[in-house]
Amino acid sequence: MKSVRTLIATAAFAAATYAAPASAQFFFKSPDLSGPSVTGADPGMTVQALPGATAEEQRAALAWNLRAALNVAALQCQFEPTLLTLNNYNDLLDTHADELKRSYELLGKYFERTAKTKKEGQTALDQFGTRVYSSFSTVSAQLNFCQAAGEIGQEAVFAPKGGFGTLAEQRMRKLRNSLVPAGEQQFPGGIYQRPLANMEPLTRPKCWKKGEWVKRCGGYPLLG
Repeated sequence: MKSVRTLIATAAFAAATYAAPASAQFFFKSPDLSGPSVTGADPGMTVQALPGATAEEQRAALAWNLRAALNVAALQCQFEPTLLTLNNYNDLLDTHADELKRSYELLGKYFERTAKTKKEGQTALDQFGTRVYSSFSTVSAQLNFCQAAGEIGQEAVFAPKGGFGTLAEQRMRKLRNSLVPAGEQQFPGGIYQRPLANMEPLTRPKCWKKGEWVKRCGGYPLLG
């Protein structure tokens, strides 16, 4: 009977575990970084404004921002392998190759159209790309950024072909929010671990007698 109860309890625990969302890698309760969908025309979503850009060009800029963010994550977030940022980035490049190529071409045409010469247009495109990559570099909010990028990168892998731009519209707000430092939400006051006491007395032979701690050496170090 005891084994049956144990089996039932184990099954119930497993069911609850699999029904719950995946646990966070860094926090007991992660910050809420969600936000509404955006377009490429929303301030701050594509780093710089694109005056005179068509809706298609704005969408291309947003898609290119998402690609850049996940590229940065692939490089910066490998300290936590379970996020799969590198694997997901490599996979999405293959899945969405055509759409990404089209997005880059649209951006190239925009900068060429709005510049005085073709050369200046290429320079403007290169500068835009540099700004985009730099905008996702973070130190103080790295954990939030990596967690958000890991989640969104996974979604990008399974997004249908032609749907990368739509994903960018839906998730860019979260990626931008993740760049703002925010920590543990369940225990906002912080979790502190009491430092271990001096371990040096443990190595003194005179403090041990027949495997027992000798009281004259003071309180047992691990207990203070």
